[in-house]
Amino acid sequence: ISDQKPLGCWSVKHGQILTCPVVCNLETHEYVAVHDDKVLRIWKNEDINLDKAFKATLSADVYRIHSLPLGGPLVLFRGGAVRTLDVLLEAPQQEIENVISGEVIRWSGAFMEGQQPVLIFTTEKDGDFFVYVQKPKLGSLHKYKLEQESAEPLCFTAHIANQTVTLLCLYSNYSVYQVLIPLQEDTEEEEILSKSLLLNFSVSGAVLKGTSLVALDKDHVAVLGGLAAPGKEPRECLTIWNTKFQTLQASKELPLGTSGQLWCYEEKFFLIHGKVLTVIMYKCETSSLAAAVGKLKDSQSPDVSSFVNWNTLEDEELVVSFQSQESVALEAESRMNLRSRISPVAGEQPETLSVEQLLLDYKNAPNYTLETKLRKLMAKGPTPDLQATIGCVVTALTDRCKRNPKYYPQTFLQEIVETRNLSYSLCPDLMAVALEKKDMHLLQLCLERFPDIPEEITYACLKAFLSVSEDQLQSMDVDLDSVICYVDVEFNNQEVKTEIVENGFSASMDQDMCGTKMPKESHSWSDDDSCPVGLQKAALLNAVLHSAYTETFLLPHLKNLPAAQAILFLRYLYYLYVKCSEKVNTTLPGIRSPTINQIMDWMCLLLDAHFTVMVMLPEAKELLSNLHKFVRAQVRFYSELNKIEGSLRELQRLNHLRESQTYSIEVLEII
Repeated sequence: ISDQKPLGCWSVKHGQILTCPVVCNLETHEYVAVHDDKVLRIWKNEDINLDKAFKATLSADVYRIHSLPLGGPLVLFRGGAVRTLDVLLEAPQQEIENVISGEVIRWSGAFMEGQQPVLIFTTEKDGDFFVYVQKPKLGSLHKYKLEQESAEPLCFTAHIANQTVTLLCLYSNYSVYQVLIPLQEDTEEEEILSKSLLLNFSVSGAVLKGTSLVALDKDHVAVLGGLAAPGKEPRECLTIWNTKFQTLQASKELPLGTSGQLWCYEEKFFLIHGKVLTVIMYKCETSSLAAAVGKLKDSQSPDVSSFVNWNTLEDEELVVSFQSQESVALEAESRMNLRSRISPVAGEQPETLSVEQLLLDYKNAPNYTLETKLRKLMAKGPTPDLQATIGCVVTALTDRCKRNPKYYPQTFLQEIVETRNLSYSLCPDLMAVALEKKDMHLLQLCLERFPDIPEEITYACLKAFLSVSEDQLQSMDVDLDSVICYVDVEFNNQEVKTEIVENGFSASMDQDMCGTKMPKESHSWSDDDSCPVGLQKAALLNAVLHSAYTETFLLPHLKNLPAAQAILFLRYLYYLYVKCSEKVNTTLPGIRSPTINQIMDWMCLLLDAHFTVMVMLPEAKELLSNLHKFVRAQVRFYSELNKIEGSLRELQRLNHLRESQTYSIEVLEII
């Protein structure tokens, strides 16, 4: 999430439906899913085809799988029975009993109490709601009935402490009720649980219509829902409440809308905002009355923060700060800057303006003044939030570039990227602006330094590099360190021809392997000729080869690359492949030169994306033939090496056994 890089994607067959959320088995690092209610699938991250993953058909419909850090996954069936995944896999067709009759499960949650997993679920039948508490490993089951209310519960959440389950219920009358369930109690009769009013949602005359409720700790809850005011349209928002002192700690409107679902994991919220997954970091501090009402005086306390930074939840927003009534420190990092931003600490003096406030002041400053002030801002000594500051500076510059097409501080931006340890997520608009301005040097710097560039942007850079003419590149400032050591250039910018002696590749082997002699004509891309692109373009393409990517998500974009550009890129990759093979260690000289693995991976990727087109194009025929012959020669060469591997190992062993003082001459015959 922090790097904005998709890592994997799996699909079920057409007609199949995933019927419960997929979970990760934290003990085995495997994914567990159920499709079509009864079919269990288990696979690992390196598995590509879900259809070939482990499959087991169960005897009853599954409602939900819960993953626990120590107890292993728990499988809850629609009939209310619970099994650990290990027990279920021993006999997938084992009979599953029905615990509930005529009831429908509305919510479930799994927890650890000491070393024992505890599963809690609620059911509904004819307007009545029931709570079940199970300990699968002990075989214990308790059923309770919720006290009836004129309103009905919309959603539930729970937490366990001191052998007591605290069940929180959000009702349709916009109130949260608390139900306490002792785990030690051993009753066979169905007990009616009484509830107490914990919280009533009312914000300045408006009523919060919650759709999701999450318990953050014993004193704080988060609610996702719509804020309805009389005569106004409901507005969706995320709110944090202190249940101990009945106060609203923080709130944020979500103008792009949500799915109504809110997840919480390791002090991070996950929610769908518009069409993106938004991650919001938070930290709950010790609840106190002083903090709850904004009267906390100890400004040096590191434990309490009174500032809420929901920065860039909305794309055009620089900063939204709240009053000091907050005791929950929320670092609401958007999808673009989760890793590096750190919210300002509590007790910040009013005369000390935050970076975001300074940038707002600079918003309308003249161009020269803006750059001067930003340079001074970056020149300050190291601070904990220096990276966030640099990200804000770049964002301010790119925002001005978008507002004023004539403004483009090329040198300043290149200087920042070269001297600062940035990432794409800190300044997501930078590369888009560079593409628009055709700033090839800045794109090269970003590709070489940013670890988290999306595949779509990587493809856009590749296409831009292949599209630009060699004449245009001659006038551009491009870093040539990655190519200057292995592409020799004369005064007329043509590569000096050098004799190529590849690892395991020679003309005689070529003819012996393929039985075909290639034409003598010179081609700009043949294996014994010059680099098919100029120095500047080669350096830019090398930057693309260095960029991290996920094959699954890059391949669809590569298929859109024009055929002529795809062939040119493949010619260059083939040229690099031959150059690497000249060296015993298959390593190109120079700074940030591409590795043999990067070259091979991109060749395979490009062939996967355009193989049919290349087979049909006459201009690609000789290139593919040369590539095919060269690879076959390499395979044969390494095959011959494998044959003598045993003899070489024996020779190495004898050298270790020989006394170092003894001088001898030995002749070893390798058969």
